[in-house]
Amino acid sequence: EKIKLIHDALVLGIQDYFKKLGFKQAIIGLSGGIDSAVTTVLAVKALGKENVRVLLMPSQYSTGHSVDDARILAENLGVQYDIVPIKPMYDVFESTLQPHFEGLPFNVTEENIQARVRGMLLMAMCNKFGLILLNTTNKSEMSVGYGTLYGDMCGGISVLGDVYKTEIYELVKYINALPFGEPAAGLKGIVPQNTITKPPSAELRPGQKDSD
Repeated sequence: EKIKLIHDALVLGIQDYFKKLGFKQAIIGLSGGIDSAVTTVLAVKALGKENVRVLLMPSQYSTGHSVDDARILAENLGVQYDIVPIKPMYDVFESTLQPHFEGLPFNVTEENIQARVRGMLLMAMCNKFGLILLNTTNKSEMSVGYGTLYGDMCGGISVLGDVYKTEIYELVKYINALPFGEPAAGLKGIVPQNTITKPPSAELRPGQKDSD
């Protein structure tokens, strides 16, 4: 029953956090990946679909299926979602810094700018609408330092911060085995199968894989 206990504890933890803060509504950056998918499902279970909002923020490196997977999950859950492409904002950063970076190759700097643009958008929504940002970083990422300060590590509470990536795969299996509304035709469970089976990637450069 370990995974059931983890699932129930995470839902309770979100509820308790919001109750103590006196807030009701959450926002999540929904990428089409498994971590943000599980976080969003847990948030809906804890707070209700009317109190969860998600932002889809594709970059020039995002694959089409990532956007589709995120949109399908949002529609399955019945949560409000908005699509905000980040390339125009990233291009402004790049052109502004170009005189200072001239002759230097693309590296983690440009990757982190993308993550920080997303963090900025999410925090702006929090401030404007009185929301709390839920962080989707897992314990495996935290253990090896795979994240961006002031970017994907933004958030009021790190929902999966004590959950290893291997446990997240078990969690999503458990979640998809439970009855949850009416999934779109052809899907097994609430989380799209492609979200579960595709290799995890931050999609901050071409061909990037978390396993690298």
